[in-house]
Amino acid sequence: MISAGDFRNGVTFEMDGNVYQIIEFQHVKPGKGAAFVRTKVRNVIAGSVVEKTFSPTDKFPTAYVERKEMEYSYTDGDLYYFMDPESFELVPIGADVLSDSFKFVKENMVCRVMSYKGKVFGVEAPNFVELQVTQTDPGFKGDTATNATKPATLETGAEIRVPLFIDEGEMIRVDTRTGEYMERA
Repeated sequence: MISAGDFRNGVTFEMDGNVYQIIEFQHVKPGKGAAFVRTKVRNVIAGSVVEKTFSPTDKFPTAYVERKEMEYSYTDGDLYYFMDPESFELVPIGADVLSDSFKFVKENMVCRVMSYKGKVFGVEAPNFVELQVTQTDPGFKGDTATNATKPATLETGAEIRVPLFIDEGEMIRVDTRTGEYMERA
């Protein structure tokens, strides 16, 4: 059990049959009245973020979210198969569980699979990936306005904007959290 007075960023707890993670918290002690804890919490399964206020004496059961490194193997329809590196067992995960950043993941990349009580609710892609540019228009000399970019298609099929000097066949590093070009690889 964890009391609301002990909340810290990143703590996970159960409330009303859901699992929440603390994003922000603030202990408030007004001059008049009782103290309270103002929080911003994320429902880890649904992904929604809400602001809630608790009394410091409120108690909640601690939720243990398991995060496991697994290797993405292949896709079969709407199922994505991940291999456990310890047992070599293939785990099928539905497309509805994958995050938006999964469009940057190619086969044999290691991802973090998150589960609660054996039920997988999320897959995190690596923060940075190196991918090959498969299609982009050539950049022309003289097209050098400040921070000029052009669309490019990557080997996973994802589309991002890259600087004009990037050509087809080049390897680039992409930040999967923002979907932005970082640098040449």
